Amino acid sequence: MSHLFKEIRDSPILWLLAAVPVVFVAAALFPEAHTALFVLSVLAIVPLAALLSHATESVAAKTGDAAGGLLNATLGNLTELVIALAALQAGEYTLVKASIAGAIVTNTLFMLGASFLLGGLKYHIQEFNRASARLQAGLLFLATIALLMPSALGELDAASIAPVTHTLSLSLAVLLIIGYGLGLFFTLGTHREFFSSAEHAEAGEAPWPIGLALGTLAGVTVLVAFVSEIFVESVQEAAVAFGMTPAFVGFIVVALVGAAAEMASAFSGARKNRLDLSVGIALGSASQIALFVAPVLVLMSYVIGPSPMDLQFWPGAVTMMFLATVTAMFVTNSGRSAWFVGVLVLMVYMIFAITLYVLPPAVR
Repeated sequence: MSHLFKEIRDSPILWLLAAVPVVFVAAALFPEAHTALFVLSVLAIVPLAALLSHATESVAAKTGDAAGGLLNATLGNLTELVIALAALQAGEYTLVKASIAGAIVTNTLFMLGASFLLGGLKYHIQEFNRASARLQAGLLFLATIALLMPSALGELDAASIAPVTHTLSLSLAVLLIIGYGLGLFFTLGTHREFFSSAEHAEAGEAPWPIGLALGTLAGVTVLVAFVSEIFVESVQEAAVAFGMTPAFVGFIVVALVGAAAEMASAFSGARKNRLDLSVGIALGSASQIALFVAPVLVLMSYVIGPSPMDLQFWPGAVTMMFLATVTAMFVTNSGRSAWFVGVLVLMVYMIFAITLYVLPPAVR
């Protein structure tokens, strides 16, 4: 534990861990203070994300960036899965779908673009494993096609097509989970030699012991899940106070805060010239949400939901997910990056964010 205490003592950002118990106490005593709970939950998630970042880097030092990125994406998405399951049980299917689409777009564009920018500001040119990036982008493209099909059926008569949409969504959910499992078997099993990280990371301080790193990952993930639940409960009311539309909140704010832990690891990896870790977290998280989290939510809706959930998204969401996937495929094709590549990707994300910000609340 001395490694952990030393990290907290030497890192001023980790002093914000004091906000974690404060937000829990405030949520219990003042549940209606939505704006204050919103601010406190953001302050609490930031240091937890930093801790998760350091623990992930320590695990990646032992297992390699490919497995480390997968582990970070999985633990980060576990938070979003827990929140989505709670919304699913309450029948908030619109919120669930908005969080899915927003997480895919945010991870694919903001996280990837900011990693390219932050790494490019320190290094003239950075290289990453092109095969790994192209595979993740290909899996994401597969998921986008699957999500497009139920949405295309939505143009037909709603009453007659509803049973078909649910049957199609259920079938696609099973298919996507199988595809995701086979992708893991391909990258970590039969062809793992093609997805090894490039050996160009800079030397840093010694990583934590693997036991401490894994324990920190598990503990911090649980805390992030609880804090994120408080955040989601308060963000809608706080959004009104800050003048944000529901579409902007679901797609941008909730997605950014929900992915804070993964972003901290991705940005830190890029600054340390470990772009394979950054790309693996960004695209790996997006593809995992699309191919695993979303299908699992469809299956779980038959168990805990008031009614089955389908994969029919509103056209604007499908368009943004498709364009985000195409952008990721385009910028990762060469296996090299510079700061301006990150700027281009972030500009695509900003176009989406501005559009959602000015969108009238009644429009979806």
